[in-house]
Order: sequence, then C-alpha cells, then structure tokens
Amino acid sequence: MKQSLFVKLVILYLFSAVFMFLLLNTYGQKHYEQKLVEEKKMQLYTQALSISNDYMADFYNQNLSPEDLTAKIKAMAIMLDSRIWIVNKNGIVISDTAPAANGSGSIDIFGLDPDFLYQSFPNSASLQNVLSEPMVSVVYKVLFKYQVRGYVVIHYSMNKIHTSSLSFTDTLNLCLLVFCALQAVIFSFLYFITVHPLNKINKAALEYTKGNYSYSIPVNTKDEYGALASSLSFMAGEIRNLDNYQKKFVANISHDFRSPLTSIKGYAEALQDGTIPYEMKDKYLGIILFETDRLNKLTSGLLTLNGFENKGILLEIASFDINHIIKKTAESFEGICKNKKITLNLIFSNKVTLVNADMGKIQQVLYNLLDNAIKFSHQNSIIKISTQEKGDKVFVSVKDYGIGIPKESINKVWERFYKTDSSRGKDKKGTGLGLSITKEIITAHNENINVVSTQGVGTEFIFTLPRTGGFI
Repeated sequence: MKQSLFVKLVILYLFSAVFMFLLLNTYGQKHYEQKLVEEKKMQLYTQALSISNDYMADFYNQNLSPEDLTAKIKAMAIMLDSRIWIVNKNGIVISDTAPAANGSGSIDIFGLDPDFLYQSFPNSASLQNVLSEPMVSVVYKVLFKYQVRGYVVIHYSMNKIHTSSLSFTDTLNLCLLVFCALQAVIFSFLYFITVHPLNKINKAALEYTKGNYSYSIPVNTKDEYGALASSLSFMAGEIRNLDNYQKKFVANISHDFRSPLTSIKGYAEALQDGTIPYEMKDKYLGIILFETDRLNKLTSGLLTLNGFENKGILLEIASFDINHIIKKTAESFEGICKNKKITLNLIFSNKVTLVNADMGKIQQVLYNLLDNAIKFSHQNSIIKISTQEKGDKVFVSVKDYGIGIPKESINKVWERFYKTDSSRGKDKKGTGLGLSITKEIITAHNENINVVSTQGVGTEFIFTLPRTGGFI
C-alpha cells in the first residue's frame, strides 16, 4: 500500500508529541519531584540548625520554658508549613507542633525506630503509626556543653511536594500543547515546501515518460528542489534534442542509403531487360560499382563511429613525421585533383616535424579533411596544407578557397550526416560522416580542431598535435 509523505509526516508528528508527553509526565515529573525533595531537605536542615542555635541553649539553661519553646517552634512550623519535634536524648518527643499533640512524652522514637535519630535525612516510613502521611524528614543533633542533649526533627509533607511537581508539570504540559500547535504549523509548512514541489516534479517526470519533453516544471525556488527541477528540464531538453537527432538520423541514413540503392537497382534492371545497349554495359556497371563502394564507405563510417561510442577509440601512440604523412595522403588525391585542375600546395615550417599520435588515425583525419576540401573547391583552385610548430604543439591546417560554409552551419558540421544545402546540391555522394569521425579522433588525442569559413571565400580546418621533436 502506498504511503504518502503527508501520512509519514503526520505519524512523525504524533509520535514526537506523544513521546514528549510521556517523557514529561513520567521521567520529567519524577526527576523534578526528586529535585524538590533534595531542595526541601537542605531548607529544612538549615531551619533545624537555626532552631538549635536560637532556642535550645536557652531551653537547656532553663531560660526558656517548655511552653515558650513549643510556642516558638509552632510559629516556625507555620512559617515552614511543616511539623517540628523537639526530642530529648532518650528519643522522647518533648515538644510537637502538630495541632492534635497534647504536649510532650507521648512519642518514643527509639521505640519505633532505633536508627531514626542517627541519620540526618532518615526514612520516615518507620514512623507511619505516628505520622499521618509520607514525610520528608531531617534530624539535627543538638549539642550543649559538648554533649548530645537532644534533637530537632522537622517533617514536611511529601504530598505537598508531589502536588507542587504536578502543578509544575501541568504548566509544562500547557507549554507542550502550545509547542505542538506550533509544531503542527511547522510540519504543514514543511509539507508545503517539500511535498508540493515534489508533486510538481513527479508530474513533470510522468509527462516526460509520455514523450512530452516540452513540459515546463513550475518550480522556481532557489533550493535543492529548484536545482532538481532545472536538472530535469535540462535533461528533458537533451532528450528532446536526442529525439530530434534520431529522427534526423533515420531520415538522413534513409536518404543516403536509398539514393545509391535506387541507382543500383535501376541500372541492374536496365541491364537485365536490355534497355541499356550491350556496348554501354561497362559504363553502367562502373556506376553500379561506384554506388556499391559508396554504400560500403557509408556502412564503414557508421561502424567506425559506433565503435568509438561503445568501446572508445584505442590509440596506438607513436612518434612520426607528420609532414611525410601529409605528402603520402596528398598523393592519393592526385587523380581527382588532376581532373578538377586543383593544386595541392604543401607548406611545412620545417623539413621534418615529429608528433606523438596514432599515425593511422591521423592519416584518416587528413584524408577526410582533404576529401572535404577537394569536394567543395572550384575548378582551377588551390588547396593549402601546412604545418607549423608553436611551443609543444604542432598546428596542421587544411585550407581551401571553395564555396565556404554558411555561418549558421559552422557549429553543425561535426554532426553525423549533416550536409549544408550547398553540399546536397553540388555533390550528393558524400556520407556526411567524415567530419564526425575526424572530430572523434582528434578529441580522443585530447587535442582541438577548429573550422574558420566564409561563404563564397573558402574554409580552413586547423587541428593540433603534441610535438615530440625539433626540426632537422
């Protein structure tokens, strides 16, 4: 059964209130009562000392009669709200302030409890036949001429102490009631500032599971809930972008696979049914092979990128001459450059430039950048490939003077299958994966690659590699 935070907060509130009530009315009340008893004992003992000092010497010197002594200690008893005994050395009460007492000699304490008078704070339970209720008792030995001549005993009602502790506890219970009311308000406020935004976030999560990634979370607080709402909104935006990317990915891959497949199917059927003359078959078989190679490159590019994502790029780092690799890569484009009358201008700051990188992967980067530059260069144009050493880095540049990249497309050239409109209109045979693979390789080397382009002027790609040697 689902248990909401509201129910949990109510249970916590009731538990804390009941616990505090029980604690206050059991341990708290008993502890306070015990404290009152200890304080009363000290107070009574002080008064017993005062009685001994003020009256007993005069009494034993016969300057104070028993009647006068009784009158004085009765006044003291009224003030202390207690019962006072004057006891002789034989344990006989000779003066008692109790209203029902008839004088002296009626109570033999030694006969009731032989140890009672030998304790400063005795237990009065042994005198329950004499005392009508439980008492807090104190005993003070009266010394006269260096001898024990008697005792001053003061009793105070335990019921009165108990009543005082209950009265104080009732006051605390009233305070507890006020506190519980305040606590209820605090718990309600906590519920509002915690559960209320949490419900909004939960609703947003349900909307996102339905695919409604545009749903806005109405939580604008500056606390952790606001941060969580912002994070979820950002996540939803990223998922929405990913969803759009997947749709675009499917559309692009469908387009790029369908185009060569349509050509292959059309020309194959034409060859089969004789629509294409026999003497022209080599030409169209060549087109079929070209489109097949294009499909193979597209598939290989997809597998390469997928491998980068799933396993990461495993690099075989070694020191090599980047200038030599550029020369070899440029040589592979001699045929197509000759056909388009494009000149490859290689400019090296030093004869040998050593870098530390994966030679095969960097050769793939150079191939992709050169292929891209040739594709978008005009007839009778120049492409410059240069290397320059700066500190511990080598900067490699591939610059063409072709059609350039529109400003709004600069940041999108690294996306898979992305092609500008100019690209699709001028050359539809690209896979749209070359720059994505290039970016992944350079990033795997912990290096940077940037593009600078002006539409109608040309494009320059610049990437860095770690330098591992000087010039020769």
